[in-house]
Amino acid sequence: MVRVLRNVMRGPRFFSRRVMAFDQAKLAANPSGTPIQKGLDGFEAYRSWTVTQEPRVALREHGELISVLMPTCETPQEFLREAIASVRAQSYSNWELCIYDDASSAQHVHDILQEEAAADPRIIVMKGGARGGISAASNEALKIARGKFVVLLDHDDLLHPDALAAVMAAMDGDKTDIIYSDHDCIDESSRRKFPFFKPDWSPDLFLSQMYLGHLVAIRRDLIHEVGLFDSSMDGAQDYDLILRCIAGGAEVHHISRVLYHWRQHAGSTAGNADSKPYAHHAGRAALQRYLDKVYPGAIARDGVNSFCYDVRYPVPQDSRGIDSSIIIPTRDGLDLLRTCISSLKKVTDAARYELIVVDNGSKEIATLRWLEDMAGSGVIKLIRADVPFNWSYLNNLAAEQARGDVLVFLNNDIEIIDPEWLSRLVEHALRTDVGVCGPLLLYGDMTIQHAGVVLGLGGWADHVFKGMQPLHIQSNYVSPIMRRNVLAVTGACMAIEAKKFDALGGFDESFQVCGSDVELCLRAYRRGLLNVYVPEARLIHHESKTRDPRDIPAGDFEQSERAYAPFRTEGDPYYNENLDYLSCVPQLRKQH
Repeated sequence: MVRVLRNVMRGPRFFSRRVMAFDQAKLAANPSGTPIQKGLDGFEAYRSWTVTQEPRVALREHGELISVLMPTCETPQEFLREAIASVRAQSYSNWELCIYDDASSAQHVHDILQEEAAADPRIIVMKGGARGGISAASNEALKIARGKFVVLLDHDDLLHPDALAAVMAAMDGDKTDIIYSDHDCIDESSRRKFPFFKPDWSPDLFLSQMYLGHLVAIRRDLIHEVGLFDSSMDGAQDYDLILRCIAGGAEVHHISRVLYHWRQHAGSTAGNADSKPYAHHAGRAALQRYLDKVYPGAIARDGVNSFCYDVRYPVPQDSRGIDSSIIIPTRDGLDLLRTCISSLKKVTDAARYELIVVDNGSKEIATLRWLEDMAGSGVIKLIRADVPFNWSYLNNLAAEQARGDVLVFLNNDIEIIDPEWLSRLVEHALRTDVGVCGPLLLYGDMTIQHAGVVLGLGGWADHVFKGMQPLHIQSNYVSPIMRRNVLAVTGACMAIEAKKFDALGGFDESFQVCGSDVELCLRAYRRGLLNVYVPEARLIHHESKTRDPRDIPAGDFEQSERAYAPFRTEGDPYYNENLDYLSCVPQLRKQH
């Protein structure tokens, strides 16, 4: 109680964030992320959700043949029987199961495969005389496949009964090349748990981790076009194959439904992420091969966690000598502004930038003198704008006078704590396929303030993971610290290439206080550009200490209602329809 009272005394904002942080600590004991119902543990709460809220798939009895590829090798008896049974239990009947056994010595593997093939003519079994590895076995299974799409099934995992029906429903003529779904894990007691509700196709997330996981269906003729599974990439052979498909322009479709159950045991990466270190290294090699073709000069590095990668992009050296212009609007609030600029100058490791401060009518003598001193000594370029506050106008005004290749819009209540923050944002902003990018912003207590904007969250738009710890926890949704694509980032710190900003027309000045940051990102998205959340860049945001966040003009809401459509009501493609849009912490949706 004493600790609670102390936190309450520090203010409602601080107290609410500590409560959310406490909730996240419980998340480690309840990784499903669902609220623990009375009398139910986390596993039972998810099981209850699957019964009452899990979406259904409209059945299609007739359609294209689908080939399920399943290499086997010394598979435990129970796992093998259950994997095959999950295929035979499919609600969609036009399938074939292509099994290639990679020279298993266990007699039960041979007996079960022969028994299953005799029981169902749709099961085709071949056996190798010598061990070839997962890629070679997959290629042999592919040789006997006849379906338009092939579905990859590990020999110890399970398909949901509606998996193939959903794949069939997702086929869209020749427009779809790769189909993936959400998945969960199944433990040794056959309990479903740890659901992973994924975003729609997110290229930057895929270059950070092989998040497609299971279920994955690939157009068979595309595999033959790009080349079969590569034995040099064993352990990450599916990641490598899909990367080559993507490099060839493959169209990817996401099914927002759990259709695959990844078995969790000591020898699997689902149960032990460090069980196959060779697979991590193979994944990095596959990623580098992709980068060499698509992003020449980019380098695939190991991420902080297993099976996670950190792609660094080259920054071309411009003859003008200025990579970025950092634009900071301000009005008094000298303590915040001084902290912002001094921390920026002290911590930032980049040297090729200019600082532009837009003074929006400061009145305090100390502020005016400090600004004059900074401008006189060449630390900042000072622009006077003694006009009614309009965030969009102030930033547009400075952008017109900026000389940098990249514009970085920064609030005056930001504190720099990461030496690489600027170089990280600049390298992404200069990518030809990127519109706007933004960093991980933390509150003063080091919980998350911004990790990407989700349209429709809270009814309008909000920051997912707000109040959570910046830890690599994948619960219900992606990890808070994984790089990924988003519809929008916050204007508290956002970066965009100057020529793209000009082409988009700058910020919409009909927004006075808020909303124009999201609207600019949406314009970039609609132009076919990617917006990127870059968690490797970390800053502290002392949020809204100079303006009351409730003081938002009605016109901003009206403009936001227009600009945010249709995402505000129909959902954000980079979130998941199975998650609760009324919670910043990813939780299961209560009604579907």
